Amino acid sequence: MLTDLHIAVIGGDARQLEVIRKLIQLDAKTSLIGFDQLDHGFTGATKYQIEELDFSDVDAIILPVPGTNHEGQVDTIFSNEKVVLTEEILKKTPEHCIIYSGISNGYLNELVKTTNRKLVQLFERDDVAIYNSIPTVEGTIMLVIQHTDFTIHGSNISILGLGRVGMSVARSFAALGANVKVGARKSEHLARIAEMGLQPFYLSELDKEIADSDICINTIPYPILTAKTLSNVPTHALIIDLASKPGGTDFRYAEKRGIKAILAPGLPGIVAPKTAGQIVANVLVNLLKDAADAREEKK
Repeated sequence: MLTDLHIAVIGGDARQLEVIRKLIQLDAKTSLIGFDQLDHGFTGATKYQIEELDFSDVDAIILPVPGTNHEGQVDTIFSNEKVVLTEEILKKTPEHCIIYSGISNGYLNELVKTTNRKLVQLFERDDVAIYNSIPTVEGTIMLVIQHTDFTIHGSNISILGLGRVGMSVARSFAALGANVKVGARKSEHLARIAEMGLQPFYLSELDKEIADSDICINTIPYPILTAKTLSNVPTHALIIDLASKPGGTDFRYAEKRGIKAILAPGLPGIVAPKTAGQIVANVLVNLLKDAADAREEKK
């Protein structure tokens, strides 16, 4: 149970609704900011404008998956209110207050450094990333079916990166009968790709390896599909970029060549927000309990 914990949930999309339900279920004092247009209320939670909430007893702040933008503004799907997380707000919180976010950026990193608060990036955790790879794969399959006029079975698919998402994507498309090859930089990753029964290649050879691709799926969050590389891609090919914004694809050049390229970060929240929210909620609850227990032990 999370009784006696005061948790502020600031902004977010449908995934945050599952987090809120879990917090209420476990008896946390739950304050909601950026949810004033939410159709259904949550018994046990209280809605506030950000300037109305007393942050002096807030034990944890839960931000949406993207955290904030580079000006500190938080996405609020269920409100037209402009919500900005500032240094002034964080300084009002107790020293033990922890900020939870999916990912971070320069603004948020500097904010927690200046205020000496702890930031936990949930999507840096292996458990969250692996669980999230399941709806990511389903969403990727959906996009491929929607944007091609040929079957996945028998098609040539190049997957860039063998991280937690790349591995799940590669395994799933291979199971659907595609000819899958996977590009990586590390020799141990190439060994794992071969062990999976897939075709490995070094990313240094990408320009050559991508030339016969019907579909290319990128999971690498830096420029990898450059104009030079894309000049070797067949014009009928489909590119799905799963990397966080701005992705790893030169979308301008892809459009110029007539190649369909889709930036698709955050697929779990789009195709399966309930499941994605439950994944975040379950991990968050354990982290909140651990943090509360650690504070009790110090007393």
